[in-house]
Formats: sequence, structure tokens, C-alpha cells
Amino acid sequence: MIIGVPKEIKNNENRIALTPAGAKELVKRGHVVYIQATAGNGSGFTDQEFIDAGASILPTIEDTYAIAEMVMKVKEPIASEYGLIKKDQLVFTYFHFASGEALTHAMIDSGSVCLAYETVEKGDRSLPLLVPMSEVAGRMAIQEGAKYLEAPMGGRGILLGGVPGVRPAKVMILGGGVVGTNAAKMAAGMGADVTMMDISLPRLRYLDDVMPANVNTFMSNEYNIRELLPTHDLIVGAVLIPGAKAPHLITKEMLKEMRPGTVVVDVAVDQGGCIETCKPTTHEDPTYVVDEILHYCVANMPGAVPYTSTLALTNATLPYAIQLANKGWKTACRDNKELELGLNVVEGKVCYKGVSDAFGLDYTPVSEILA
Repeated sequence: MIIGVPKEIKNNENRIALTPAGAKELVKRGHVVYIQATAGNGSGFTDQEFIDAGASILPTIEDTYAIAEMVMKVKEPIASEYGLIKKDQLVFTYFHFASGEALTHAMIDSGSVCLAYETVEKGDRSLPLLVPMSEVAGRMAIQEGAKYLEAPMGGRGILLGGVPGVRPAKVMILGGGVVGTNAAKMAAGMGADVTMMDISLPRLRYLDDVMPANVNTFMSNEYNIRELLPTHDLIVGAVLIPGAKAPHLITKEMLKEMRPGTVVVDVAVDQGGCIETCKPTTHEDPTYVVDEILHYCVANMPGAVPYTSTLALTNATLPYAIQLANKGWKTACRDNKELELGLNVVEGKVCYKGVSDAFGLDYTPVSEILA
């Protein structure tokens, strides 16, 4: 199979979808890998390293899309890429369709095969291609939250871990999944007073067992959230409903219950955000203020640590990419239920229920497509 890896062009997105080591593994199996020139520079990988691994370099993004049977990316295509995607071309990347209506319609119109990292799902309901970036984003949420709690950044002027004789900051984490767990580990390690909220009592029992003493668990519902908002300094939105929009757990009206200078970090922004006043921001302009509450809603947080993120992502995606390249997307998805669940839009048809429900589109069961 011919695999193309274009340079990411989303604002401040420095990751690349494949490392030189990953390229070598594909080339070893008889596949042809094309990398757009300088695509790996932001992650610390040179064109020469890819050449040494057996890949070829193409000068432009147009060349890369034009030659590829499978396009591997990190972030969803943006408007300038829509016209480059061809009928029947396999695009393997994070899509987050449920929060992007224009993207969804563009991919339907393209006739391409869109296999989304974020909905590849194991039998235990875990999301193996979302996990590594969720780990990075969860940890970064606390780093960024701690920074923006500083007064020069617009926050309340609170040191996350406090000092002897002064109480630490209070951190509320909405969601006890991978993002929330990693955020809690970081916040607890820095000495904060942490409350984790989730709707699953078994998950809360597990978290209560494994987390350190400065992490408390609390059932997530509107009453409990409202009760905690006035006393917490940093709120992390870590809610995920695979392939669907995140629910709004904090409404605009609820911001009035927080103290001025409280910081909210909504990691769920890729899925529409779990805070109503959330809107996607960039690393270039990461924050804004609503009702004296500082919002950090960067949609590609792991892009700020591209070396770590690229290695972590390739570790997870490469085994699936090899299956797709070896067998072709249709046979690979028939043989592997995990990959089958990654199919969102195929040849003009929406085959992921969360996406069709988000925009009222016709739904075609994936079993019909693979028949």
C-alpha cells in the first residue's frame, strides 16, 4: 500500500502521524511511505531520518495527498485540505466528527473512507488510540491550569500545592476516565486538594482505592457540581462519550457561582466541550475570560509537547496501520472489530451512530458497508 503522511497545518500543531521507526516497520513489510518535506521537524525528526528508514520525501501537501492510498494524520483535515482528499482514499486520523458539522459534510462529499482514531474500541470499551493523547492532555491540563492560576496570567494568584501554613488549591476534575485519572495524578503529586467526579459508582470505588489521600471522589450530578463550584480554584473538564458530543455539565449561568479568577481547562473541547462557555482556542491564543472566569480550551493540547506526543501516538497507531496496509481497510475491518468501530464515514455514508445523531444525518450500519 502507498501511505502518505502530510505535514500538519492546524495552528501550532507540531506532531506528525508517523515516526521514522514506524515508517521503517511499514517499509519492511513491503509498503511505500511518503512523507511531506519537513513534516517531522516540529517533533524533532528530520527528513534524512525518514529517508534512512526507507521513506521518500515529497515537496508539497498536494503531492502527498495525490499519491497516497492511505493518509495518516494527527488532527482532522481543515478546510484547505478538504479538496485534496480523494474518493475511496483511506484517511486514518483523529476526526472528532460530532463537534464538526462542516468537516462531516466535507468528508461525506469527498467519498473517502474515514477511520477515526478516537472510536477504535477494544472489547473492554477502552479506546487504545485515544489513550496516549488523553494521558498527555490530562497531565498537561494541570500544568496549564497551575500556570494560569498565577495572577499575571489572570488567575486567582494561588500556588497549586500551597506551602506549609497555607492551604493548597482545590481542583475539581469532571470525569474519571483516562484524562481525569492522569489529571488527578498530576494535581495530587503537586499537593493540591483534588475532587474527582464521575457518574459510575464502580469507577469511583476503583479511583478511591488507587488514588492518594489528597484525592476524594464524588458522584457527578448538577447538585453536587453546584455545591463545589464556589470553593474550587481549578476545574478540569475530562468528560468523554465516544464519538458523540460531550454534555454541558457546567452552564454559563453556573459561572456566576465561581470566584473571579477561577480557571477552567476543558479537555473535552474536541467533542464540543463539557462547559457551555467553552470554544476551541489555540496555543497561540489559548485563553479568554467569561464572567471573570479564565477559560483554557486549546483543542490540540498535546501539540505543545510534540516529541513526547508523536512517540506515544505512533506506539499506539502503528499496529493498526500495519493491519490496514497489509490487508486493505475493508478486510482489516472485517477481521478486527476494534478497527471496524473506527469507521465513521465511508464513501459518502455515515456509519457511526454518534455522528449521525449529532447532525440528524442518515445512518448506515457498518455491517452493510462491510458486507
